[in-house]
Amino acid sequence: MSINKFNSEGYYDPTAYEALTAVEKEVKAAKTFRPLVYICSPYSGDIEQNTEAARRYSRFAVDSGYIPVTPHLLYPQFMNDGDQQQRELGLRFALILLGKCDELWVFGDRISNGMQREIAKATKRGIHIRYFNQDFSEWQV
Repeated sequence: MSINKFNSEGYYDPTAYEALTAVEKEVKAAKTFRPLVYICSPYSGDIEQNTEAARRYSRFAVDSGYIPVTPHLLYPQFMNDGDQQQRELGLRFALILLGKCDELWVFGDRISNGMQREIAKATKRGIHIRYFNQDFSEWQV
């Protein structure tokens, strides 16, 4: 949409032009805005299967119009989850990232200890929490 600096009578109208330009920018921004969503799902146990599931959950978030934040896909790339100190440090980093997110999405039918900590932190911070089954259907707690 092209906004004209002149009104319908041909007179220069900077006030209307600025107002309409601002509205057009807001409309464009609203169409491209994607909130951050923290993906909360099991990692330990069957790491290979849980990692693949976290990838699917992250893709679901993207397809739903969100930006996924999935720390358990990132930190195990360079931190050892088997080392308790590194695991705690990774979880601390993840909880900091959680504070930047608009929502927490919990996936799966099992809540691990790490997930419990993430859910507790989101609850304490007043972050909206949504729960999903394996088939991505949402359910209430």
